[in-house]
Amino acid sequence: MRPDLMVVAGMVPRGSRVLDLGCGEGDLLEELIVARGCRGQGVEVSDEAFHACVARGIAVVQADIDEGLDFDDHAFDVVVLSQTLQAVRRPAPVLREVMRVGRVGIVSFPNFGHWRLRLALGARGRMPVSRTLPYRWYETPNIHLCTIRDFEDLAGAEGLRVGGRRLLGEDGRAAPAWAERRPNLLAAGAVYLLTR
Repeated sequence: MRPDLMVVAGMVPRGSRVLDLGCGEGDLLEELIVARGCRGQGVEVSDEAFHACVARGIAVVQADIDEGLDFDDHAFDVVVLSQTLQAVRRPAPVLREVMRVGRVGIVSFPNFGHWRLRLALGARGRMPVSRTLPYRWYETPNIHLCTIRDFEDLAGAEGLRVGGRRLLGEDGRAAPAWAERRPNLLAAGAVYLLTR
């Protein structure tokens, strides 16, 4: 499992009802179900990833989360949106749906304000390719890149409270403590726990 997903898993209480939006092949859900006693449901748009979840026995529906979520209000304790916000067409409405169907939202994303990305764009004049943003500009699924400051502005505008934040290093693991001094510059990504 990717290191950033281990950080996300560490923020999910044991035994929770969890919805994972953009769940990929179900790595996080499998970890939460097997190791943390959670009940998990995934939503995935990709045919290949959907079938991989089914083959693993992960409960999953195939849907485009930009079209809204077909779940009742507060149907889940936790809704996870991991490394997916930047790939949706309408980030604000998706974030509203996260908080409608879940009591808590956990959102992670790559930080486009990280110093390596700034250097690549500023010094070389090219769209950066990194461990956290591994695609070239013409093949990337990421259409709404943001910085940590941008995301916090959006969360504030949506009336959301930050209940916790973990900064990520370039390897996806928890960033060193010194990254907290200037997170928008020093963190390669972040994971937020959001409440209303």
